[in-house]
Amino acid sequence: MTTFGIIGAGNIGSQVARAVIALGHDVVIANSRDPQSLSALIDDLGPSARAATAQEAGAAGDVVVVTVPLGRYREVPVEPLAGKIVLDTNNYYWERDGRIDELDSGKATTSGLLQEHLPTSKVVKAFNHIGAADITTDGSPSGTPGRRALAVSSDHPEAVAFVEDLYDQIGFDAVDVSPLSESWRVERDRPAYVVKQDKAELAANLAKAPRTI
Repeated sequence: MTTFGIIGAGNIGSQVARAVIALGHDVVIANSRDPQSLSALIDDLGPSARAATAQEAGAAGDVVVVTVPLGRYREVPVEPLAGKIVLDTNNYYWERDGRIDELDSGKATTSGLLQEHLPTSKVVKAFNHIGAADITTDGSPSGTPGRRALAVSSDHPEAVAFVEDLYDQIGFDAVDVSPLSESWRVERDRPAYVVKQDKAELAANLAKAPRTI
C-alpha cells in the first residue's frame, strides 16, 4: 500500500484520489484553503482519505501528486517532497496563469518548471491530457483492443516506471515521452491533448506536435 499525498483537490486531484483509493492505497489531500473545507470530499472518498495542509500532504505522501494551477507552482512546498516521486498534472493556461515567457517562447516546459522548483524531487508528467471524469471511467484491462493510452515524461526512469505501472493498474497504456525537455509534446493545444487515443495513435500525435503554438 502506498500513501499518495495530493496537493490540489480540484477535478483532477479528486479523481486521482478516487482512482488510487480503488487500488487499495491511502490518500492525504490538501487544497489552497484549509482541511475543514474538504470535509464533503473526504466523506465521499471514504476512510482511506484524510484532509491536511499542503505541507502535511507532502510530508505524508510516499508519492506526491501536484495538481494546482500552474501560476501557483512556486507555492508547492519543497522540503517535504525531497527525494520523492512527484506526479505533475499541470497545464499552462495563460488566461488563468498569466503569461510565462519561457513557455510562450518554447524555452521551457510546464513540468520542467516544477522540476526546477523541486530540485531534489523526481518530477514526472502524468494525467495532464485526460479529462478528469475519464480517469475513473475510461480505463480498460490490459490487452483490450483500442485501450486508451496516456503519456508520461520524466528525467528519472524510476518515476516513469512508477507511472507506467499506475496507469496500467487504473486501466491505461503508456507512452514514454521522456525526458522532461520533450514533455511539451503533450501540453495544451497539441494533437495529443485531451484526445481519446490508443498507444499507436498517441505516439503518432506526440511525434507530429509543433514546438510552439
